[in-house]
Amino acid sequence: MAALIEDYALLSDLQTGPLISREGSVDWLCFPRFDSPSVFSRLVGSDEHGHWLLAPSDPGAAVVDRHYVESTFVLQTVWEASGGRILVTDFMPLGDSSSSLVRRVTGLVGSMEMRQELRIRPGYSTVLPWMSRVIDSGPTASLVLLAMAGPDAFALRGPHLPQAHAHGHEGTFLISEGETVDFELAWFPSHRPVPAATDVDAALEVATEYWTRWGSHCRQDGAYGGAVKRSLLVLRALTHMETGGIVAAPTTSLPEDFGGPRNWDYRYCWLRDAALTLESMLTHGYETEALQWRNWLLRALAGDPEQMQIMYGVGGERELPERELTHLPGYADSKPVRIGNAAVSQFQADVVGEVMVALERLRMAGGKEDHFSWALQQALLGFVEKHIDDRDFGLWEMRGEAQYFTHSRVMMWAAFNSAVRAVRLHGLTGDVEKWEHLRDRLREEIMRQGFNRSIGSFTQTYGGTQTDAALLVMPQVGFLPYNDEHMLGTVARLEQELLTGDGLLLRYRTESGVDGLEPGEHPFLACSFWLVEQYARTGRHGEAKTLMDKLVGLTNELGLLSEEYASDEGRMAGNFPQAFSHLTLVRAADAMHGVDRLSLAVEEPE
Repeated sequence: MAALIEDYALLSDLQTGPLISREGSVDWLCFPRFDSPSVFSRLVGSDEHGHWLLAPSDPGAAVVDRHYVESTFVLQTVWEASGGRILVTDFMPLGDSSSSLVRRVTGLVGSMEMRQELRIRPGYSTVLPWMSRVIDSGPTASLVLLAMAGPDAFALRGPHLPQAHAHGHEGTFLISEGETVDFELAWFPSHRPVPAATDVDAALEVATEYWTRWGSHCRQDGAYGGAVKRSLLVLRALTHMETGGIVAAPTTSLPEDFGGPRNWDYRYCWLRDAALTLESMLTHGYETEALQWRNWLLRALAGDPEQMQIMYGVGGERELPERELTHLPGYADSKPVRIGNAAVSQFQADVVGEVMVALERLRMAGGKEDHFSWALQQALLGFVEKHIDDRDFGLWEMRGEAQYFTHSRVMMWAAFNSAVRAVRLHGLTGDVEKWEHLRDRLREEIMRQGFNRSIGSFTQTYGGTQTDAALLVMPQVGFLPYNDEHMLGTVARLEQELLTGDGLLLRYRTESGVDGLEPGEHPFLACSFWLVEQYARTGRHGEAKTLMDKLVGLTNELGLLSEEYASDEGRMAGNFPQAFSHLTLVRAADAMHGVDRLSLAVEEPE
């Protein structure tokens, strides 16, 4: 069985992101990209579906410390047993065209026997590779364990290579005080030669220096500065170095409801998530990364706006067909395990608004438009205008019937509002009178159909009675002030309908059937962070601090958050680590500290 979700650590080389359990097992790894087929799939399967264990043989050995080195993704785990103490350092080298994972074992006290298990299972564990031992032609002439599987090849280097055993490889070795043993598992295209061995000392120095330098640029303030920095580092770790694409999470099918079917593939680049990540980066001093994402966006969206998707592959790929991997039993027996995502074909009316708001904040931070970027935004506005009367599937990617979701309509308003401001405040050209007319038409409609006066609250859908945590976004994009009576009534209704017994906020009531799935899920952490922001912006500082402290306390010891939290079981749920959780943590911390560097001016409603 896989470990608890919160017991995993993330590594990153800005191309992919493996997960390593507290027990020392790499249970999830996609080579060479975040969205490539997995090589280790134990996270959603069993031992036989691929993993790489490196841990003490002694069953009584225990982890006494686990941490990242400073502001890095260099993981250090200290094991202790009756015979001694050892340190395992796990990291991914940066900057190479190939991709590899390095595991260094250092003897600290006494001696300890280490056990190694390796099951390489490419293609989401559908392929049993051809394994062989070859002599490296490099200067060391070392032995390499080579796995070949179609277009992919994998090379394990180290002084104690495991031996073949039951369709895998196992072995032990002794590590004594003062000794260091390095292992490296590298991916490379099978038609190319085996890559040269990595200089582990040099690669470790480069990786440590890179992450430390990147983290040092973070503008962080207040009591939650450490959580903000780690969250920004997570957002960077989920960004592909070359393309600029930001994945929502490095995993697929970690369940929102244990044993249920709410299992989705998040290893793609959602326009919405990436746009919100851009805002967090901008607020904390990472203008270069924001511009890199804008360039990814322009490439991905280039073409007919009618062909716009809500998500893309890491390089901007459009084909992301959803299918089920029936041979994998799923995390905690949660089926199906899915790859691809059928929501790619949905019309989600909020997405252009998310993009337009993010690009406006980039302008506010000094980013300059070019002939391509502003022309593309104008084309996107034409798309919104054409579909202004269409129902959609909403922020939460409902799999029921299309509806008029109030949040989506607000984000359509925000798209036109950002365009008006681009002309009025930033001197860009465009049909501002038309945009103002469409913006004002949407405002009147939303206030009339999206607000239920009998319950004193905005509702999830036009004419409905149910609320939705996404309504907390309305003041964030300037539709209403945080303390407007309509918002305060909505917050009161959300607290009544969606707050759980332990004070966390659900997205919406799944019992309503609006999402077309079986009911049941846990609180979505981003929603609770939105509530913190709402509390902080309306003077409810005590409640904001209580909730924020609770949420930050849900991070594991490495500062990582999943998508949801199962309060009844006291454990994380959903894909991990989740970009949406971390970017909303940053927003909430900024609100707690009064940071408002890139806020949108709020127009008072008529």
